[in-house]
Amino acid sequence: MTSQPTLCEPVVSNPVSPFSGPGSQWYAIHTRPQHEKAVVAHLQRQGITTFLPLVNEVHRWSDRLKVVHLPLFTCYAFAHMRLVPESWAKVMGITGVIRFVGVRGQGVPVPEGQIHAVQALLASDLSYQICPFLQVGQRVRVRGGALNGVEGILIARSGERSLVISVEPIQRSLSVRIGDYQVEAV
Repeated sequence: MTSQPTLCEPVVSNPVSPFSGPGSQWYAIHTRPQHEKAVVAHLQRQGITTFLPLVNEVHRWSDRLKVVHLPLFTCYAFAHMRLVPESWAKVMGITGVIRFVGVRGQGVPVPEGQIHAVQALLASDLSYQICPFLQVGQRVRVRGGALNGVEGILIARSGERSLVISVEPIQRSLSVRIGDYQVEAV
């Protein structure tokens, strides 16, 4: 049984590496389940800067409670490096690494601002929750409330989320503001 996650410090290292320096960028690395910490430790031993956001969860067994540190994004770790063939090969040779996140596993840089945003959230005392990744224009289904089960296209105007409900055979649509309704990808 788990309780509400609380924040703990992310694993960040800043060693000197031949794969760091000018031109270094953040890359997401897809790992095998429960291999995130081992992959990060191996990368750090190779001198690669890493970021592994962690949360503390209280797990309850019949005889005790224990705080465990779990990855915020399961099966993912981040590395700050120059992605040259030598560094790509070193990372891919680590047990537990599946691939770099990107087209054909070649790796696409994660914008520095997105990494900083996660770091800032983890460093704050703000409450948060994991939610599905939804993009404007994506087909979604409303969960709960008067619109429970209604499907449509997610749109945003002036900071307001709306749902477009379409009747495709007659090519007509309606737009309704959904505000704080929970939605999920279809």
